[in-house]
Amino acid sequence: MQSILRQFPVGSIVSCEPLGNGHINRTHLVISEAGTRFVLQEINHHVFRDVPGLMANFAAVCAHLHTKDADPRHALRLIRTHAGETFHRTPDGRHFRMLDYIDGVCPDAPESPEDLRQAGLAFGQFQRLMADFPAETLTETIPRFHDTPDRFRLLRQAIAEDRAGRLSAVQAEVEALLHYEAEADTLTGLNRAGQLPLRVTHNDTKLNNVMLDAVTRRPLCVMDLDTVMPGLVAHDFGDAIRTGASTAAEDETDLTLVHVDPAMYRAFASGFLAACRDSLTPTEIETLPWGAKLMTLENAVRFLTDHLNGDVYFRIHRPGHNLDRCRAQLALVRDMERQWALLCRIVQECAAAC
Repeated sequence: MQSILRQFPVGSIVSCEPLGNGHINRTHLVISEAGTRFVLQEINHHVFRDVPGLMANFAAVCAHLHTKDADPRHALRLIRTHAGETFHRTPDGRHFRMLDYIDGVCPDAPESPEDLRQAGLAFGQFQRLMADFPAETLTETIPRFHDTPDRFRLLRQAIAEDRAGRLSAVQAEVEALLHYEAEADTLTGLNRAGQLPLRVTHNDTKLNNVMLDAVTRRPLCVMDLDTVMPGLVAHDFGDAIRTGASTAAEDETDLTLVHVDPAMYRAFASGFLAACRDSLTPTEIETLPWGAKLMTLENAVRFLTDHLNGDVYFRIHRPGHNLDRCRAQLALVRDMERQWALLCRIVQECAAAC
């Protein structure tokens, strides 16, 4: 690692140790002789094929956020190489970037509704601060990432090919998902019609992508900007609800435990809208519940597609793991439908209270 570390102006290094438990990029905590801490990340170029485009996004978004807020803990800051580049590429084709270290906590799951409200504030503030940034100038780091109709196209392709010979055992799940195919274009169709604007979106709004102050539990900044690209606000809202407001794990096998917790839903919605309501259009606010439903549905489709293809994308820890994930997400979609009127009302009440 020494040859890589020497590419960045961080002084003499006394330690470089693995940090965190991310599944995509490899991350290290670097400590200099002066005691300054940095984060070194190896970017997974198998997932992110256009590293220069990704890093152009990363640098532009970080710079924009720093123009809005002078507190260095409120946005990530890149350490450029000695040559002034945003990342270093090794002779064997690996890609590394360096960041200032921000001291805080990134909980994997909310300990209370207040934690989720703070996450809502963080992602809402990100949305508000990026509202005047031209989204169309950003690169799609993962093309068609939240294109729900295209996810159904890939599912139909997986059904037709049946690569792993599993189709006959999952007919109930296939039929259940295809029942929803007509709804897949709800948000993307509104965007094409000019009724939902393209925004700078985070696209991976899990709680552990928010850095909280360890003492106050208030948000410091949004982490993991690799999937920041043009998108729809409802997708960011929806993925946070899917992961943060569910009463069960993403791969829960006892489907009777899978529900949307209205208190957690309200907590995130209240924080999110308190931070960015004035930056959103009425249609964007009205369609936030659709973001929750479609992001959950989209992930169910992705999990079943991967199961049919032989588990080639998502890491699994047991046979049928992706099928379990698909079933849990389907159960969550169905519970959203049961509580649909309440979920829509909560969003409107939170918007009115801001």
